Amino acid sequence: MGSDRQATVTQLLDLHRKGDPQALDDVFALVYEELRRLARMVRRGRAGQTMDTTALVHEAYLKLVPSQLAGVDSRIYFYRVAAKAMRQVLVDAARQRIADKRGGGQQAITFDEDLHATALEAEQLLMVDDALRRLEALNARAARVVECRFFAGLNVEETAQALEISPPTVKRDWRLARAWLVRHLHAA
Repeated sequence: MGSDRQATVTQLLDLHRKGDPQALDDVFALVYEELRRLARMVRRGRAGQTMDTTALVHEAYLKLVPSQLAGVDSRIYFYRVAAKAMRQVLVDAARQRIADKRGGGQQAITFDEDLHATALEAEQLLMVDDALRRLEALNARAARVVECRFFAGLNVEETAQALEISPPTVKRDWRLARAWLVRHLHAA
């Protein structure tokens, strides 16, 4: 996304904060393709799981309107909030899927560098979300790194920018969070 476009998103978010109801729709129109790219990355290897890319983007958008965006003042913060919304949508869809159909094949959950090579079953996604909530109570920044990397599909640099921290800090938090999550998920 070019710097002119970034400025436009930031300006529109400012208009939204000042009460312009059309500004949020204009932001969504500008970032729609970027959100679809992120959703495709999140869903990679998950065909048939919970929901398709378009549905994920649209449901995340509905979660963003308007209360969660009250304090959003930059494009980067918008993507952080969008990552959280995608996580909530995927978790809600997993809960619904479990409610509709109990059981299913289980597989090991891994947090390796190739994040999205293996699809998570609905129950596994809920286990990850529960563990992530516990991690958030201990280390909120590490939990945000997982949210950006795992649920929004951001790379190290994008995560660093979204969280306003350095790439080495992202890498450290990512290693710590993966180790913590693996330990707690395997203990469950």
